Amino acid sequence: MGHAAHDDIARRYSPGDLVATADMPLAAELIEKGGAVVTPRGERYTKESVRQRPNLRDFINSMRASGVQTGGLPPLGNRDRKAFADQLDRWLAQRRAG
Repeated sequence: MGHAAHDDIARRYSPGDLVATADMPLAAELIEKGGAVVTPRGERYTKESVRQRPNLRDFINSMRASGVQTGGLPPLGNRDRKAFADQLDRWLAQRRAG
């Protein structure tokens, strides 16, 4: 995601919004603002998971740099779509209840 897009999303964000992104710096910024962030694969980010993710990314990058073929994420599948839909349903239910 481009820096301008990141800045625009962060600027437009309001408490109570749900943001779907795989952009870790954006997710971290929104989580710090109390935001709800979910990945396109349906993983709900928390303060803890946002802190852990850069460590995992750095480890994978160091493995790649040493010549280990790590592959990449598989294409989005039905399981990913269902996980995303489930997270969206939970978020909507919380909004209705609260």
